[in-house]
Amino acid sequence: MKTSTQLSHVRNIGIVAHVDAGKTTLTERILFYTGASYKIGEVHDGAAHMDYLAEEQRHGITITAAVTQAPWQTHLLQLVDTPGHVDFTIEVERAMRVLDGCIVVLDGVRGVEPQTETVWRQRAHFKLPALFFINKMDRPGADFRRALTAIKQRLKTTPLPLTVPLPEQNAVIDLLAQTLIHFDGEQGEQLRIESCPAALWAQVADLHEQLLLAAAEIDDALADCVLAGEQPAPAALRAAIRAGTLSGQLCPCYGGSALRNLGVQPLLDGVVEWLPAPLDRPAAIAELPDGTQQPIPMQRTGALVALAFKVQLWDGRRHVFARLYRGVLKPGDTVEFLNSDGRLQREQVARLFEVDAGKKTALDHAEAGQIVLLAGLRWAATGDTLCAPGQVLRLERIANYIPVLGLAIEPSGDTDEDKLLEVLGKVLQEDPTLRLEEDAETGQRVLRGMGELHLQIVLERLAREFGVQVRSGRPAVAVRETIRRAATAEVLFAPPPLPDVRHPPLQARVTVMVEPLPCGSGQQRVIQPQILPAGAVLTTTQLQFITQTIDSGLNSGVLQGAPLLDLAVRVTAVELFGAGSTAEALAAATAKALRQALEQAAPALMHPVMHIDIMVPESSVGAVLGDLQARQALIQQTEAQGELVAIQVEAALEPFLGYTTSLRSLTQGRGQFSMTFARFELC
Repeated sequence: MKTSTQLSHVRNIGIVAHVDAGKTTLTERILFYTGASYKIGEVHDGAAHMDYLAEEQRHGITITAAVTQAPWQTHLLQLVDTPGHVDFTIEVERAMRVLDGCIVVLDGVRGVEPQTETVWRQRAHFKLPALFFINKMDRPGADFRRALTAIKQRLKTTPLPLTVPLPEQNAVIDLLAQTLIHFDGEQGEQLRIESCPAALWAQVADLHEQLLLAAAEIDDALADCVLAGEQPAPAALRAAIRAGTLSGQLCPCYGGSALRNLGVQPLLDGVVEWLPAPLDRPAAIAELPDGTQQPIPMQRTGALVALAFKVQLWDGRRHVFARLYRGVLKPGDTVEFLNSDGRLQREQVARLFEVDAGKKTALDHAEAGQIVLLAGLRWAATGDTLCAPGQVLRLERIANYIPVLGLAIEPSGDTDEDKLLEVLGKVLQEDPTLRLEEDAETGQRVLRGMGELHLQIVLERLAREFGVQVRSGRPAVAVRETIRRAATAEVLFAPPPLPDVRHPPLQARVTVMVEPLPCGSGQQRVIQPQILPAGAVLTTTQLQFITQTIDSGLNSGVLQGAPLLDLAVRVTAVELFGAGSTAEALAAATAKALRQALEQAAPALMHPVMHIDIMVPESSVGAVLGDLQARQALIQQTEAQGELVAIQVEAALEPFLGYTTSLRSLTQGRGQFSMTFARFELC
């Protein structure tokens, strides 16, 4: 991209879906048909171009979002292939944050699946226009119309059918052009287009009418034409569809089978025609250091603004993925940013790269609209906004997720503890959903993550990439603590005076009250105490120490040292004793008073409650429901979807550790499930 005008020919898009819907298979076809790849790599052979990690090839799933580029009709597609497994949902979140549009892939048999709804909510948060590709239409039980209905009912959006698949003829019907498109050649690369036969058109005429009526909702002039029974002008119809797609009112839907090379090229045409260029998106909103907001239009001129959205270890070295929103970036440029703690950092970008999955190519500069890889940044983390020196501001940060499962780990074999900690430090920078904690009682180190597969992949990577062998214990559920009644504690902190009479004896009295709050309230603290003697005031430093002490105390409960939730802490009284009531003395008194109040407030443990979506064959429903009841799951809904049944439940996490094996046994290997964190709750 040499000038800002070329941004109109760029499409930054992500491919998202439930696991095993065919995202990576579709991406492989896109790369082949656009000429970006000379052959088609298959996921089931472990040869997919985008699944370049050894763990992805071994497990047959996408684990990390992979970036690549592909040319199509004078346009440049910057593609991000994202994971579908819920354990790696942070990869989808941070990819969505920097994209302009997305392709949502559905399984034509299963329709809208649990993780489809999750990625749809992520898409909605960033207001991304979307296309649907209803995949696997060659399989028994696939139903294009049923998938359209599921989109409308479960995702609450208007599906706009544009191509109807005919897998038995290796063709699709183009509802806009009223043509039949055949996909000939060994790999469907040769398109043969003819007028749609009248008999076939009669079968889809209602879908064509549905298309016209949906487009008419966008354009009043078009509505008059459609309601009068006239055929609208193609240009006006296309303009309405594009406007509706960009506004999020319409979602064009394409049908086909990526594995059978059916229907991919019309989808590529749709990406170019309907999805936005960077210039079509609303300007990003940045927050200045003084708290005011400022729009950041996508343009080559102006001071640099770029968002670091992912840290990745590449050949053992730290790299940062970033998207430029304004300005130009070159190797050697200095950038400034405010880290998550609000501190100003300054670093120098050593090198820039263009990325193609697992390969990188050096660049001499990058411009607004591009997604690039940066080397040389030691401190920039996910969510930091990289700016020109002296021009610091902040774009919206990327949401984080709470890890709910932990493994006690220790080095094994020849690995020493220092090397393990060094390597884990690198991996933790790369994945913000990982945590490393130390158990206060046992002294064990606990690695926490989003699920069993997530932690398994991390341990495999430690062994493969760094040669670090790790012994791990049984998965342990992350807990939180709370209180069940109100309590008050008053503490006089007065240690023995120091021998040096030049230092006045430390002394401070603090009264702290704690009280429970409704589930989901989080933490609250109020520091508006009555201060004695009358007329005395707390200095800024004293107040800061009290606040920090409470925040620290709420991170470690009295039962298992877990963070506390759903309670309020109030400092109701502070008594000062002249120069001896230092900030440190007040902090010590506050810490003891808070601890005593928590011990008297009937402390209790809270366990993670998960929302679990299960898909099983109809013949296995009885066995699965019986097993769920034995695990004390609360069954919320069951819904038939063709030959399958979707079951939605809420349950504590612990009884569902290792559920994958049980479900496979109950369903002869045909059942699937996904779990997402709902809340912490007293159990």
